[in-house]
Amino acid sequence: MNRHEILTSSSLASIFALRMLGLFLILPIFALHAKTLPDGGNLTLVGLAMGIYGLSQAFAQIPFGIASDKFGRKRIIVIGLILFALGALIAAASHTVMGILIGRAVQGAGAISAALTALIADSTREQHRTKAMAMVGGSIGITFALSLVIAPVLYQSIGMSGIFLLTAVLAVVAIGVVIWVTPAAPSIAHAEKIPLSVVLKNPELMRLNLGVFVLHLSQVAMFVVVPSALVQYADIPLASHWKVYLPVVFGSFIAMLPAIFIGEKQGKMKQVFIFAIALLLLVQLGFWQFMDSPAILIGLLFAFFLAFNILEASQPSLVSRMAPPAAKGAALGVYNTLQALGLACGGLLGGWLNQYAGASTVFIVSAALSLFWLIIAGKMPELPRRAKTAAVE
Repeated sequence: MNRHEILTSSSLASIFALRMLGLFLILPIFALHAKTLPDGGNLTLVGLAMGIYGLSQAFAQIPFGIASDKFGRKRIIVIGLILFALGALIAAASHTVMGILIGRAVQGAGAISAALTALIADSTREQHRTKAMAMVGGSIGITFALSLVIAPVLYQSIGMSGIFLLTAVLAVVAIGVVIWVTPAAPSIAHAEKIPLSVVLKNPELMRLNLGVFVLHLSQVAMFVVVPSALVQYADIPLASHWKVYLPVVFGSFIAMLPAIFIGEKQGKMKQVFIFAIALLLLVQLGFWQFMDSPAILIGLLFAFFLAFNILEASQPSLVSRMAPPAAKGAALGVYNTLQALGLACGGLLGGWLNQYAGASTVFIVSAALSLFWLIIAGKMPELPRRAKTAAVE
């Protein structure tokens, strides 16, 4: 990767991490904080306040993606970050669950994932694009692990309002990064406007959209069960779970890199992609059968994040490659909509199955969905080897 590609990818990965931090930070602490609020006894409202961010993202991703195709990536990213900061300020000033819910909905409305990934795709050569997306995927996994570590500490020191204020300040910093640090993407001339229906009917994009839905549904559903399993079977108290998550996430990110590099260099990204889905399926089956073994439980977490990081890196790259150039933002908008819906459905389905059918059912259903994805993905075409001298698109 050249300097332009590294600077673009690293700066945009940091903005991705910021936004996911806004989602992840409240997960370990909000249910406890809500009990101190006047309407905190309404558990449905509390759950909605936690999930509204993802639902708001799902509704806004496609419009933001299309707008980035029409008006430019960086402009739309800045608008989204302004909404993110505004929502954080609303939540910080709120003293009810409903007020925080409104703030979180406004935060989620700044749905810039499609514009961010489209800008990365615009600014990187094809043979380096998956590496750039790996930086984004790695930033998400690391942010998730770090949030488990710092959320309780931040809550004790600055409170929930302070956490929201901090995310608002970081959003303003991110706006500065977009304007003054992130390089402008090369101008791309598009001969014609591509209707959204063309993107929605593209069978290869449909495979990838299904995949990101299953991946993130499985991720959230799994973490409805895994924290309790670490306490019950591994005898690790909740406050010490970061000692498992942090090395697992970092280690899996490092282990992912050779697979990505070899797949890119030798033109074997389909094989790498299929391997990761198969590994995800085996992980779900492993949790179903061996969750009560502490060593296997931690090993399965490592395998899950290895598969997750490979798929999180390769799928947006494949979307950007298979989408019509004039509709790249729209295609990534659809993709990120399915990602957000997966996050929301994973929490709902995981909680419902865990309550009414038992923890093992969560993994059985996730395994069934992963198997269906594996069958569908197996029919995707072979990807040609990328030219070493490909120009930036």
